[in-house]
Amino acid sequence: MESNYRTRIYGAYVSASKHSHAPATLDDLNPRLPYLQKLIRWHFPRDRNAAILDLGCGHGTLIHLARQAGYRNLRGVDRSPEQVAAAKNLCVEGVEQGDVMEALAKESVASLDCLITFDLIEHFNRNELISLVDAAHRVLRRRGSWIIHTTNAESPFCMRIRYGDLTHELAFTRASLSQLLLSSGFSKMDCYEDQPIPHGTKSTIRWALWKVVRSFLRLYLAIETGDTGRDTIFSQNFLAVAIK
Repeated sequence: MESNYRTRIYGAYVSASKHSHAPATLDDLNPRLPYLQKLIRWHFPRDRNAAILDLGCGHGTLIHLARQAGYRNLRGVDRSPEQVAAAKNLCVEGVEQGDVMEALAKESVASLDCLITFDLIEHFNRNELISLVDAAHRVLRRRGSWIIHTTNAESPFCMRIRYGDLTHELAFTRASLSQLLLSSGFSKMDCYEDQPIPHGTKSTIRWALWKVVRSFLRLYLAIETGDTGRDTIFSQNFLAVAIK
């Protein structure tokens, strides 16, 4: 039954979505550019020839932007045929349709410098997740990085993301994700909040208001628990970077 619902949803992942999962043109990517370009600058390998695999890459936005930043040895895999078709429509090369676990199984031991799973791990149940983590650890080189973007269970609005997609199975906190990765052989994990990126007047105002809202959320935690919540991540999603 599990494979049946996934096959149905992923088969119409773009056309059956209330919010578009695929842009019609490259210009439609503009709202996401500041965040994703910052992610590439801060967290991608320094070496532009690094071997990078993007699992669940969707229509290939990150691949497209990374190529613009000079990365040459990267490719992506996505299960949804509509997402892969969208990538072809955008002329993003290197996006293939396939199962992410099968794609990892084809990789040699210690063959990748960087693995990316952007909004992917929340689609796995716990047993599947263990298999994914072990496979990721196997294919990464020593000191290789795993860039993870996922649902944040610490957010006041977590349920909006957790139940916004029928194929979501889990949500994570910094603690639970660290527990998973460090017990599976990764040496380090750092987490980052998805706060607005100032790049103009509106985004700067959003960033300033986010700081205000964040202060009130920290105050709530301090009142309830005595913990000021300085390092708590409140955004609906968060970014984690694990090092092998």
